[in-house]
Amino acid sequence: MRKKVELKEFSTKDLNDRLQSERAEYVKMKLDHAVSPVENTSKLREVRKEIARMFTELRRREIIEQK
Repeated sequence: MRKKVELKEFSTKDLNDRLQSERAEYVKMKLDHAVSPVENTSKLREVRKEIARMFTELRRREIIEQK
């Protein structure tokens, strides 16, 4: 998983691409968990937090561009 500091190094396009892939992974993991419980449920939480970090970084960049 990427940390907040590392997310700043990505370009906006790369960050959007990563966000889409992480969201797809999260949806797949969630469906898999509904069918048969995943051993490590904390992985779902980690992916969800990573997605939130990406949204936060994109929003930060959007605010900077507006100024």
